[in-house]
Amino acid sequence: MNLRQYEYALAVAEEGSMTAAAERLRVTQPSLSQQIGALEKHLGVQLFTRTPSGVTVTVAGRAFLAQAEIATTASRRAITAARAADGELAGELIMAVHMGLGARQLPHVLGQLRNRHPKLQVTLHEEPDPTDMERLVRQGTLDMVLVHRIPAGCTFDTHRLGEEAYVAVLPKGHPLLSDGAALRLEDLASEGWIRFRRASLLDDYLARLLADAGLSPHTVARASQISTAVRLVAQGLGVTVVPASAIPEGFEELACPLLPSLTEPVLVGVRRNPGAAETAMLDHLNQQNWCGTSLLSQPATD
Repeated sequence: MNLRQYEYALAVAEEGSMTAAAERLRVTQPSLSQQIGALEKHLGVQLFTRTPSGVTVTVAGRAFLAQAEIATTASRRAITAARAADGELAGELIMAVHMGLGARQLPHVLGQLRNRHPKLQVTLHEEPDPTDMERLVRQGTLDMVLVHRIPAGCTFDTHRLGEEAYVAVLPKGHPLLSDGAALRLEDLASEGWIRFRRASLLDDYLARLLADAGLSPHTVARASQISTAVRLVAQGLGVTVVPASAIPEGFEELACPLLPSLTEPVLVGVRRNPGAAETAMLDHLNQQNWCGTSLLSQPATD
């Protein structure tokens, strides 16, 4: 039994298919099946139930995989620490990010890291739902989080980067866009709204805003990505409210500030006793502009 078998089992569970997992791992399907069979034989339990459409994880499998993920994460961190001590930033840094947060800054940061540390891999979990976030935190998988609020149970050290401003997005040519004045939510009460998938943090935030304002506007569509919502607005389907930095390039003219202004803190959580990779990422994040609506007219800074 070895860590590679752990990684194989985790991939099979995530893909729900031996074939798909083999393609992802770049091994042959018979070889993968043989390794999983050997692991199950060593453990004395069945990890997966084979079905015509793929595989499902057994109760014993779920218990094993929870610990296997912790073991593979610890192994990855050990390798990264050893290489960093030798002056080389390598390995994998895993980060969870709230929907739309850092949409302009993160690509710039990751580009800088890639240029300076080409052997360092960064894996992003964008907008994991609450149960997934809880699982990632509980299993110790995450090295960092970029969020508005540090998740429950997360013991990371918190660093404040700035504030994220929210803006209204209206179709091109909408009368309320003509003078560029700030809008109140009440001004949009009669409009159809583009909302986001239920249970997402962004949709929960919008729901609270509307409830606090005593509004219940008609929802005409729901999107799972902010860029999709903005494009739906651009086509005249309705209006929405999103973080300013998440407005896709080319759609800035559709954004309008809100009155009173709506902002939330931008926080980065870093696991305690961070390694060189986390420190490098934090340094780059601190160099970015986190000043809300100014991002609509200014590129990210070096």
